[in-house]
Amino acid sequence: MAEETMNDFKDEIDRSFRKIKEGDILEGTVIDVKDTEVVLDLKYYTQGIIRAEDLSDDPKFSIHRDIHVGDEISATVVSTDDGYGNILLSKKEANQIVAWDKLKELMNSGEYVDVKISEAVKSGCVAFLEGIRGFIPASKLDLNYVEESDLDSFVGKTLKIKVITADEENRKLVLSGREFLKEQADAKRAEMISNVEVGLVTEGVVESLQNYGAFVNLGNGMTGLVHISQICNQRIAHPSSVLKVGQKVKVKVTAIKDGKLSLSMKALEEIAATEITEEKIEFESDGEATTSLGDLLKKAGF
Repeated sequence: MAEETMNDFKDEIDRSFRKIKEGDILEGTVIDVKDTEVVLDLKYYTQGIIRAEDLSDDPKFSIHRDIHVGDEISATVVSTDDGYGNILLSKKEANQIVAWDKLKELMNSGEYVDVKISEAVKSGCVAFLEGIRGFIPASKLDLNYVEESDLDSFVGKTLKIKVITADEENRKLVLSGREFLKEQADAKRAEMISNVEVGLVTEGVVESLQNYGAFVNLGNGMTGLVHISQICNQRIAHPSSVLKVGQKVKVKVTAIKDGKLSLSMKALEEIAATEITEEKIEFESDGEATTSLGDLLKKAGF
């Protein structure tokens, strides 16, 4: 036991007299927080000092709010003697070295992290991650592009983001909150679709026309495809010969696969579909349900 204690003591002695040079990254424990500086115990024969201006690049940083006695801090050696026998350190420089490695890891993993928007700038917003200033383009703040006049409304908000660019050489950090929101929207859409049954007859609005068919917006974030062969009984060269964008149409859900809805207008020409109402679900003589999609989802709790 005595031998182990002596070995531990020897390690402490060796550490306290180790060679330290400028550029080294040291770890220390905060033992004092002053208005202008932070004092670290480096387990060395002298203490470490980090001046307030060398702690963070974040304009919202507060030395008394964000640094506490007992905190473990990594910092880069700026000078081995600050003129008073202490080692002068910079947490900002250490942040730059350590943070970019962490940011690259986050970019490669695709992990979501929380950031707080600190300010609105031209074409986007700014948030700090790992002490590095990051830019979130207006197109990446929400599911839809955020107008310049609405950027200020994001200041102070906390967003879940992904790192999409971490370019250490050019000091370029680009973040995006859109992916998380899209995943949430997709999950909600998939849950809503799970409540839709094949055979449902409902109404929607033609959203776009393609060579192969028409996409119909059914509301509640759901869109289905009416293949060109399912638009009408007549053979047509292009959906635009029968439909136009913005037109209201009645459709029947004919298939649900991989979260996608296949619709048919032609099928309704072959059955006596009743008028859609928001109030009730009626059943045709062949057992087919007709209702509004909004009414159906309301019953499912959406």
